Amino acid sequence: MEQLKQQTQALSRSYFREVIAIRRHFHMHPELSCEEFATSAFICDKLSEYGIPYKKGVAETGIVGLIEGKNPASRCIALRADMDALPVNEVNDVEYKSVIPGKMHACGHDVHMACLLGAAKILQTLKDQFNGTVKLLFQPSEETYPGGAIRMIGEGVLEGPKPVFVIAQHVINTLQSGDVGFKAGAYMASTDEVFITVRGKGGHAATPSQVVDPIVITAQIILALQQIVSRNADPIMPTVISFGKIIGEGRTNIIPDMVKMEGTVRTYSESWRNEVHELIGRISSGIAEAMGATCEVRFARGYPFLYNDPGLTEKLNTLAAEYLGGEHVKELDQRMTAEDFAYFAQKVPSCLYRLGIANATMGINSNLHSATFDIDEQSLETGVGVMAWLTMGLLR
Repeated sequence: MEQLKQQTQALSRSYFREVIAIRRHFHMHPELSCEEFATSAFICDKLSEYGIPYKKGVAETGIVGLIEGKNPASRCIALRADMDALPVNEVNDVEYKSVIPGKMHACGHDVHMACLLGAAKILQTLKDQFNGTVKLLFQPSEETYPGGAIRMIGEGVLEGPKPVFVIAQHVINTLQSGDVGFKAGAYMASTDEVFITVRGKGGHAATPSQVVDPIVITAQIILALQQIVSRNADPIMPTVISFGKIIGEGRTNIIPDMVKMEGTVRTYSESWRNEVHELIGRISSGIAEAMGATCEVRFARGYPFLYNDPGLTEKLNTLAAEYLGGEHVKELDQRMTAEDFAYFAQKVPSCLYRLGIANATMGINSNLHSATFDIDEQSLETGVGVMAWLTMGLLR
């Protein structure tokens, strides 16, 4: 395997400039969820150039490619990269800055696609040195619910052939370029949106006794709901209830009739997730009724929590250490962010690991989803090589 590792590292270096160019193309031409038509066409052109057969139009803009090694029917490993950008206006002053105002690859999906294409080129080159089949999943619409993963699954991407494992690589700004990170078990949270409308009786702010103030009632609801986290949740069960939008269209001297608020609910247990929904509805309605108002509560159920298969994650951790050296393989903390890759993990043993892209010396450390997000492009060589090596390690 030492010779194969050296070949993989040499090819990663050889393809490095091409992968940078691919990533910069994606970064300059971002497309939002369900709009990834030009992105999809570019990927198809690259797969054709590499001699990799593919099927396009999966979940409308998604693509499935196949690389067959020796004994292709022996087993299959699937690799997934998401394709969509975010509605963020980039402020970076770089030559590859987004050319589309209000759209930006601020979550690193440009990196994910570029690394998967680079890894695919390596795997295609070395396909006579591993057994089985590699399935390439270029997935649309990770950022917008219901997401592209569940649509692709519904269209049969986990069949013909059925993968024994699904792997995804995702950038993170808390790891330095050259490092990767793993977390076995529950890694990322479920995510639901909650919409609450409190209806009272508006009027003059100077005559509060003549109104049913939805502003005050809303404030009490928000504070009370935080006690679900502090007093109802098991102390070892991560739980978040946060509200990011509150609209009460009154004035300095006008109390409105109605207040609307929108928030998010995140946790790591499906049963507790359901219980939180019930508690939010009961507490909100109870407070509103006790104060003479009414309350409507609605949930938009989002992605489930992401579970990294422990056996697979341990194996990938070991393989990554073989390739990079143990000092470059880090243990990750749980995150309350969410990923629709969780749908793949519900069907097949899966692992989403992290690629470090930060460089403190270069001042590259902005958070994901920010207008200043960027990467140390040297991380692309790591990302391409590691993904190819992990795949071949599982197929040897």
